[in-house]
Amino acid sequence: MPTRPAALPEGLTTRPLEKADAPAVFRLMAAQEQEDIGHVAIEEADIVSDWARPSHDLGARSVGVWDGETLVAYAELMGADRADTSVLPSHRGRGIGTWLAHWLLDLGRSLGSSVVGMPVPQGSPGDRLLEELGFRVRWTSWVLKLPEGAAIPERTLPEGYVVRTAGPDELRAAHDVLEDAFLEWSVRDREPFEDFAAATTGRPGFEPWNLRVAVDPDGAVVGVSLVLVSDDGATAYVDRLAVRRDQRNRGIAQALLVDSFARGREHGTRTSELSTDSRTGALPMYERVGMVVDHVWVNRAMDLT
Repeated sequence: MPTRPAALPEGLTTRPLEKADAPAVFRLMAAQEQEDIGHVAIEEADIVSDWARPSHDLGARSVGVWDGETLVAYAELMGADRADTSVLPSHRGRGIGTWLAHWLLDLGRSLGSSVVGMPVPQGSPGDRLLEELGFRVRWTSWVLKLPEGAAIPERTLPEGYVVRTAGPDELRAAHDVLEDAFLEWSVRDREPFEDFAAATTGRPGFEPWNLRVAVDPDGAVVGVSLVLVSDDGATAYVDRLAVRRDQRNRGIAQALLVDSFARGREHGTRTSELSTDSRTGALPMYERVGMVVDHVWVNRAMDLT
């Protein structure tokens, strides 16, 4: 690994982030995304809901870098190994990203993490910097889009099954289906239910229809889709999608996906998006319902043990 920078450039200051900093972090991340991928995907609600998770100690796990009154970079570590970081494009090339990478690795070591990784657009300055620092690619992620005006294909469910809005009493069952499925391929601790609630019903702008469930003839939740609508109302984003293991290969996931697209259009969206990664093997399913890859991210990580 290259030599650690002794300090940040002269004139910059640091402090832990506070919840009131969410708008500043959003502006910072939006500027970086606009530069790197040509549009803004992050929303302030993403940051607010992440920071509302009871398990996340924002003050102990984050740092902001300030140039006067302007936030020009930040980093945070959520859970054991999920890092996020961003540097304002105008402040690149000054060693700030390298300093933040070392800060994250030091924090991970102090918490006993075995690895620290973060997502970056493939081929972006952040990707190239992390490669130079020795971060390996853990997995590749694809952001897929249903083109505007594309026909939404119909998908039938097994007899007696229904896709509908989740009831308030089905939130825990939805969480269980999602976590059981994600933990088949994701190496992490189980998400506390309270964190899930903060990211769904507690998310700014959440409406009941956003949480879709597939239920079997007995009324048990066997599949879940969480559909979020962009701030401008143009895009429905399928944030989470899963089907219980014993109910797979019956068309339930595709039916949930198609339902999510349709409900989004009912609420004024023009396009639909989601992301998947190389750990899931789900890319072909999304392509079969007409989605196309819009851009590619990689998760780069450093082993600490």
